[in-house]
Amino acid sequence: MRSSVIIFPGSNCDRDMDVALKKYGFKNHMIWHNDITLPKCDLVVLPGGFSYGDYLRCGSIAGKSKIIQSVIDFAKSGGLVLGICNGFQILTETGLLPGVLQQNKYLNFICRNVHVKVNDKKNKYFKDISKDILELHIAHNEGNYFCSEEELKVIEDNNQIALTYCNSDGSNNKDSNPNGALKNIAGIFNKEKNVLGMMPHPERMIDKYLSGQDGSVFFENLIRNSK
Repeated sequence: MRSSVIIFPGSNCDRDMDVALKKYGFKNHMIWHNDITLPKCDLVVLPGGFSYGDYLRCGSIAGKSKIIQSVIDFAKSGGLVLGICNGFQILTETGLLPGVLQQNKYLNFICRNVHVKVNDKKNKYFKDISKDILELHIAHNEGNYFCSEEELKVIEDNNQIALTYCNSDGSNNKDSNPNGALKNIAGIFNKEKNVLGMMPHPERMIDKYLSGQDGSVFFENLIRNSK
């Protein structure tokens, strides 16, 4: 399976993602944001970081990069597109995903492990995944997911909520919500469920001796479903 990771000025998780993808069997290429076309691939990843230093609204400048039209075309053709953290913000800026990522509720940068619940498995990202609750890492200042009531109804009617923040036992409540996100939302699909944006970083949880292994569960499942 082939993958492409898009690098923007300010990306800081692109190499972590490259390591994770290769560890679980993807043949990965690193693609500069100023390129125009994507190589032939099965998965495109927009990594975490601070594209263009977040000097404007997060992801807004990166969403205008030359490579983005190829990413949009790839997504519309049914290709898998994964946006992590800043990548999630970029996906909302391009219109590939609904809603926006606002500043965290208490206006602070959050860097810690969280638990998230897998809400829908009828897709290539989570089909047959061995765990319903994953412990992953977050590191963001603007992870507070928000959308209008009309958008939320569509999202819920189409089961587009991919992940929600929860406690270790899977319960969703205010205490398990680190950033104030609407409905505890940690990840969203597009209607076709080939595009996924998520704030937690699975690429940071792929080594039991350094961090944790629940990111491994995610990547192992993804490549198995992508074959």
